[in-house]
Amino acid sequence: MGYKEMYQEWLNNPYFDEATKAELRSIAADEKEIEERFYMDLEFGTAGLRGVIGAGTNRMNVYTVRKATQGLANYIAAVNGQAKGVAIAYDSRRMSPEFADEAALCLAANGIKAYVFESLRPTPELSYAVRKLGCIAGINITASHNPPEYNGYKVYWEDGAQITPPHDKGIMDEVKKVTDYATVKTMDKDAAKEQGMYVTIGADIDDPYIAELKSLVLHQDSIDAVGKDLKIVYSPLHGTGNIPVRRVLKELGFANVYVVPEQELPDGEFPTVSYPNPEAEEAFELGLKLAKEVDADLVLATDPDADRLGVYVKDSKTGEYHSLTGNMSGCLIGDYVISQRKEKEGLPEDGAFIKSIVSTNMADAIAKYYGIQLIEVLTGFKFIGQKILEFETKGNGTYLFGMEESYGCLTGTYARDKDAVVASMTLCEAAAYYKTKNMTLWDAMIDMYERFGYYKDDVKAITLKGIEGLEKIQEIMNTLRENAPAEIGGYQVVSARDYKKDTIQNMATGEVTATGLPSSNVLYYDLTDDAWVCVRPSGTEPKVKFYYGVKGTSLADADEKSEKLGKEVLAMIDKML
Repeated sequence: MGYKEMYQEWLNNPYFDEATKAELRSIAADEKEIEERFYMDLEFGTAGLRGVIGAGTNRMNVYTVRKATQGLANYIAAVNGQAKGVAIAYDSRRMSPEFADEAALCLAANGIKAYVFESLRPTPELSYAVRKLGCIAGINITASHNPPEYNGYKVYWEDGAQITPPHDKGIMDEVKKVTDYATVKTMDKDAAKEQGMYVTIGADIDDPYIAELKSLVLHQDSIDAVGKDLKIVYSPLHGTGNIPVRRVLKELGFANVYVVPEQELPDGEFPTVSYPNPEAEEAFELGLKLAKEVDADLVLATDPDADRLGVYVKDSKTGEYHSLTGNMSGCLIGDYVISQRKEKEGLPEDGAFIKSIVSTNMADAIAKYYGIQLIEVLTGFKFIGQKILEFETKGNGTYLFGMEESYGCLTGTYARDKDAVVASMTLCEAAAYYKTKNMTLWDAMIDMYERFGYYKDDVKAITLKGIEGLEKIQEIMNTLRENAPAEIGGYQVVSARDYKKDTIQNMATGEVTATGLPSSNVLYYDLTDDAWVCVRPSGTEPKVKFYYGVKGTSLADADEKSEKLGKEVLAMIDKML
């Protein structure tokens, strides 16, 4: 059935509600919009669903959510996991509570108990809830830091991590098999509650989750000594972090936490930012204004589902607030946790620092410094979660810290997804610890550069929307795959990794070895002087991303080298567009 026929099917089928049909009638004269909405089913990928909210097969709506949930329910039945139930959380986005209920009622109609949070909760708490409740799976309704017109649907498995092989493929296959929307099961909410198939959860998960975080504190003595002196500005960016972040900081003894009032309350329109991403400068405009008014030591912002943390720290010598990238804050937290574990109890022989392939080489330097293993995984925190599960299953390997450049990290193994709540807590603890040493977090960052090298990492992204955009992204990947560059930005390519082909080619000798990681559409170039470039299409947005890193002799030198390499990378891609 073509997109025009599918459009008519939605208009004429009594299964679809009148509001949906009215929305579709309003675009009757817009052929391009009809095509965009119906030329394909919203793809259920390895990260679940993510798309623009609206009517149509290629949009996020109650029908596509039900369809995805029916596929998930069928897979759960196939592995005999119905009795364990599924935990469901949602964020502050438009339609998030409605989508959560639709998923829950589809599960209930399939004989699978749904544990639904009473109100919005962070992504990492959903990961924790899956493990705490012994569920077979979890569903999180969120589009993370995407613009307000988006929403999403992430699926977790019983280990608390987002789905990985073989479950991801198994679930995707079951979702594809659901071709008739009218065959999807659902039931009345009151009936589901009465039958015990829809269970509301809240404080029974919140309290042990916060207790798990507090158990990871290494220097309560430092917080007791200076916690009342530190000034912290925090913004939840209209999302889920407000209550848990403030709660854990207050319970530990941080008395001066100033919340950005304009961004405090949940709001799916995200009125103070164009999109709620703590990686963006605009997300910190209001926070930095407040920080200057109260003379804050650090400024924190979490994205709407509170799995990513953005940070600014004050340089006490100049009064300037410095932005920390995800690589910088991840390494700062990781170095603090590992160094203090070493000081307090020693490090295990099989200790490991895990990072994604697009994260900074400073992580490698930190691991080498402490004599622990550095493990690289594909992009996506679920692969870090998968590695933790492997450690537990094989009894070999001790997780010390995990991070990815996209502003996400995890201290501890209570959850299997990145957690901006624990990252906020640990960074504030580190600030207290360094303050007892007469150091700021910026001083600690400079100290790390002196010890490990002045690493500078960045990412550029080119957005190519629509059908033509997807084709262009694939064309860029194919061109680079077939013609690996010999040099990029003045750096020689030492080796070219193709994670789709599972190859690492030594450019000098021609020798080819395996990457050892699952197949993924990613190209990575190791360059001379500890520099690197990586190219990958985004898994959640219509973008192709170019990650790169350099190592300098000073901050200024690293900045200069990074800017030059970034320009060269974009120039290389411009020739392909």
